[in-house]
Amino acid sequence: MTDWHGKRVLILGAARQGLAAARWLARHGAHVTLNDRRPEEQMGAARASLAGLPVTWVLGGHPLEILENQDVLCLSGGVPLDNPIAAEAIRRGLPLTNDTQIFMEVVPCRTVGITGSAGKTTTTTLVGEMARRMMADGNKIGNAAAGAPRPPAAFIGGNIGDPLLNYVDEMTAADLAILEISSFQLEQMTISPNIAAVLNITPNHLDRHGTMEAYRAAKKRILDFQPAGGVAVLGRDDPGAWQLRFTARGTVVSFGLSRLQEGLDGTYLADGLLHLRHRGVDIPLLRADRVQLRGEHNLRNVLAAFAIGNAAGFSLDAMLEAAEDFRGVPHRLEFVREHHGVKWYNDSIATAPERTMAAIRSFQEPLLLLLGGRDKNLPWEDLAKLVQERRARVVLFGEAAPKIRSALEQAQVQAVLAQCNGLEEAVHAAARLAQPGEVVLLSPGGTSFDEFRDFEERGEAYRKWVWELS
Repeated sequence: MTDWHGKRVLILGAARQGLAAARWLARHGAHVTLNDRRPEEQMGAARASLAGLPVTWVLGGHPLEILENQDVLCLSGGVPLDNPIAAEAIRRGLPLTNDTQIFMEVVPCRTVGITGSAGKTTTTTLVGEMARRMMADGNKIGNAAAGAPRPPAAFIGGNIGDPLLNYVDEMTAADLAILEISSFQLEQMTISPNIAAVLNITPNHLDRHGTMEAYRAAKKRILDFQPAGGVAVLGRDDPGAWQLRFTARGTVVSFGLSRLQEGLDGTYLADGLLHLRHRGVDIPLLRADRVQLRGEHNLRNVLAAFAIGNAAGFSLDAMLEAAEDFRGVPHRLEFVREHHGVKWYNDSIATAPERTMAAIRSFQEPLLLLLGGRDKNLPWEDLAKLVQERRARVVLFGEAAPKIRSALEQAQVQAVLAQCNGLEEAVHAAARLAQPGEVVLLSPGGTSFDEFRDFEERGEAYRKWVWELS
């Protein structure tokens, strides 16, 4: 849909995605009702952000009667399809959408979309840095004359940062939009990006999707509607992502640490050097030890970024400069401080056991792990085995602590030093128990929602408490 004038739209969820959708739709003539279960006294900042716009607010619950006379239901990312209003809308045959779908319907420029169970924020951010350097180089060549149109720009957002719907009206055909897209957003989407990347598909968000089949189907939608001339960038080291090559509509490009098969384009690692193969020509990029990020999973993220950037037409110079300078994203294997001979790292983004396992493999030093948060109905058995293999020590915290302890006990792993109610208590327990030369790693494996608004708030609190140690 491109003409929203006069359409009656109900938006569920007044977080950043719902607010972006309400703002854009109201400015384009839609009759917007914004519904959130939080009470009015908690919504002051949200309401202020839409001041002056014709938006009807319904707060404090999800009454079914607000569905009456609506034309479209718009879901924020955190709202599941089994929400009573969403389920009733589906039963009635009411069309569903979300802020990313609306954006894709009206965006005037090429789009890059990146999804995956892990690594998508790091990869999206690095691709964005490559794009900005590419645009800056192009703008130096003479697009910035006085009175000339604005030079091309890269817009980076989606599931990270600002929803790009906030900026779509200022975009031009010469720009590039780079989006991180979650499985939650993909559930309602019927448009695919020009360049669509699936980094990996491993168990995650089963509390939302129910089964791995449903989760895989949501991820696959990023490829299902690709236009002619589209490019699918797939992680070939991950079976879940690599099997999508058989159904991809676009040209398939791959990335991975393994050798690249003959006849395929993409990126690979050989003899400690990152390589790009483009149209059958192999091009050396940079040595793996020049990458500033820890862990094999981050080498894959960098290789993914090169494959995506090359598909988007970025210059080698822009990609290489960005990759060598890139030092990661906050809350992702972020070094916090060294205190009494103990190094403290913040990996609050690790909200699934698979992500915690990748973090553990990034360290050779002895580890004291902070595990916990809220479980997403995911298996912990493989993580328990890795804890035993690495002889790591563990402090548990939060709602998931009993489930993690049970998984460790079933694997006959005697690693738990303490079980704490919350993260702050876990930090102080770790400070008492950690030994010089050890790494204390917050890589919880669970979400933050038992104690914090999101993983970023959890990571910021962790940093604060670590810096307060004396």
